[in-house]
Amino acid sequence: FGPMFEEAGALGIPIFEHTADPDAFFTPINRFNERWEELAHHPNWSFYDKDYPTKPELLAARNRNIQRHPKTHFVCLHVANHPEDLDEVSSWLDSYPNMHCELAARIGELGRQPRRARKFFEDYQDRIMFGTDASPNGTATPQQILIPEMYHCYFRFLETLDEYFDYAPAPTPPQGRWEISGVGLPDSILKKVYHNNAAKLLRLKAV
Repeated sequence: FGPMFEEAGALGIPIFEHTADPDAFFTPINRFNERWEELAHHPNWSFYDKDYPTKPELLAARNRNIQRHPKTHFVCLHVANHPEDLDEVSSWLDSYPNMHCELAARIGELGRQPRRARKFFEDYQDRIMFGTDASPNGTATPQQILIPEMYHCYFRFLETLDEYFDYAPAPTPPQGRWEISGVGLPDSILKKVYHNNAAKLLRLKAV
């Protein structure tokens, strides 16, 4: 894919890249796995004990590719697929100025570490964009269905300092049985996350 990535960079077309999955998908599905209910409903989502590279190997390969194409902008989905460790994601963003990320379906992870997450937004406010991972037919995974209640969870996380609330509009938390707290971002950062960072990459008008 090297020539394709190089041409995308020459044309100013960003690459949106999904590599790996949550940490829990690479560990045994047992009582020690905090996402065991989710994986019990979707056992094919698990990569544990199968013929796959490890998650660190996958992310390292992705990062080497980003480094090889410094003139191409890469948007690494789901908080670069490691919201469980924002220090590591921060080190990647520091190392690769052409890396960006978005937050789709990961407020459940970010909201468990609201003070660290707020600092992450403050530090990289020009390189984080809004996303949901939602679709009109996402009823099997409630955090992914396009309904107002789903957006309200995102808005509440990003815009308020509320504590201990649901991260998805579902009777049972779909990713794990925990609650989240908001990061209360100022309007100046919200405007970038909601629109302007994506607009800049896609050559659209900022607001």
